[in-house]
Amino acid sequence: MRILYVTACLPYGAAEAFLIDEITQLTITHEVLIVPRSPGKPGPHGLDLLPYAKRESLFSWRVFVGAMRCLITHPVRVAKSCRPILRSGSLSVFVRNIAVVPKALWLAHLAGTWRADHIHCHWAGTTATMAMIASRISAVPWSLTAHRSDIVGNNLLRDKARSATMVRAISVGGKRMLARFGVPEASVRVIPIGVRIPSAAALDCSSKAVVLCPADLLEVKGHKFLLQAWRILLDRGICGELWLAGTGHLRPALRKLACKLEIQSSAFFLGTLSHTALLQHYAHSRISCVVLASIDLGAGCHEGIPVSLVEAMSYGVPVVATSTGSIPELVEPDTGFLVPPCDPNALADSIETLLRHSQLARQIGANAHRHVAGTRNVVAIAAALETHFQAQLRTDLCA
Repeated sequence: MRILYVTACLPYGAAEAFLIDEITQLTITHEVLIVPRSPGKPGPHGLDLLPYAKRESLFSWRVFVGAMRCLITHPVRVAKSCRPILRSGSLSVFVRNIAVVPKALWLAHLAGTWRADHIHCHWAGTTATMAMIASRISAVPWSLTAHRSDIVGNNLLRDKARSATMVRAISVGGKRMLARFGVPEASVRVIPIGVRIPSAAALDCSSKAVVLCPADLLEVKGHKFLLQAWRILLDRGICGELWLAGTGHLRPALRKLACKLEIQSSAFFLGTLSHTALLQHYAHSRISCVVLASIDLGAGCHEGIPVSLVEAMSYGVPVVATSTGSIPELVEPDTGFLVPPCDPNALADSIETLLRHSQLARQIGANAHRHVAGTRNVVAIAAALETHFQAQLRTDLCA
């Protein structure tokens, strides 16, 4: 199959590292062309995917020429395909949708000239708007993966569900959210994000304790509660380091909090850590446990299923997370610790248990490895996507 895989920016920019394993797996058996909606400069993640990507900015002369060519060739089809944009719920959503129309027409032309069999896109917002329009014009079937934040945005979700051959939710919680916005359950399939599972994973507890939080410095990630928990752990005599890997607008405030708590000598802000470097830390047993202190901000602003937890578990690294969003779908009993959100003492208790009881930490890590190997192996996840893509292709051929 020839698959156009539409992203927001990957493999350019610093986001969407969680897509790397899935796309890489698809390239093994299919021809894949990655088309980022808004590519930046090559980022720290997914550099091996650059040969599979077509970089074209959202507004460029090539996009303009391709859009004009498409408009001249298919004026009626373009008009019908863009009509749903008029139903955009708010002025800001309307403007964002209008902004991607030229690239959507360019993508329709690309889908035809590249002879794509299927278009799949991540995110249900403007990325999906672009893919939907391109699909309608080119007559190439399309599907999308919806995430928590863009489901809440409700950007023409029902129109997209009617047009797409499949709406993929990455968690049961995501499917429920889609239903609340009027997306029929029959059109939604729950297919988690997969990761490549190491053949063996054993935690080495002989080195110094390192607690890692791989999450951008955003309010929903609850870093302030983790910093408070680290202060509690130091007061209890725990020796080790806390690593915060990520960037975000809260970095100055969190560094100030670290100084106020007097933990700056053992709490380190690493900035952006490349996906490759992160996995190497796991592979070489440099990380004692991974912690996410996520909180629920209301109005649907909470965690889905963080791939950062899945990756750590795949390497046998024990995890501590809060029982928010869809995290309980991943962290089951004996595969990690779940604690209430906004509770530094509960975080500290669970982290301390793992750091002081190495045998328990190894057992939980081993359980976690087996759990994600059975439920989130990217080979099986990619196969599930391929089955859908190919079934749709056969349907089209028989029509």
